[in-house]
Amino acid sequence: MSRLRDSIDNIDAAVVHMLAERFKCTQQVGHLKANHHLPPADPAREARQIARLRELAENAKLDPAFAEKLLNFIIAEVIRHHETIAKSS
Repeated sequence: MSRLRDSIDNIDAAVVHMLAERFKCTQQVGHLKANHHLPPADPAREARQIARLRELAENAKLDPAFAEKLLNFIIAEVIRHHETIAKSS
C-alpha cells in the first residue's frame, strides 16, 4: 500500500504543477484580453474545450462527466482571474 500511496502523492504533485503552468498561460491570455478589450469569458472556446476534454476522458477510461466538472471548475477560476485583470487595467 505504501508504494501505491507514494505514487498517488507523486501524481498529486504533478497535477498541482501542471495546473500552476496552465494558470501561468491563462494569466497571459487574461492580459491580452484586457489589452484588446475582449471579454473575460469565451463561451465558444469553453464549449470546444469541454467537448475535447470529454473525448479525452472517454479515451482514457475516465468518467467524462467528472472531467467536465473539473474543467468547468478550472474555467470558472480562469474567468475570475481574467475579470480581476480587466478591472486592474
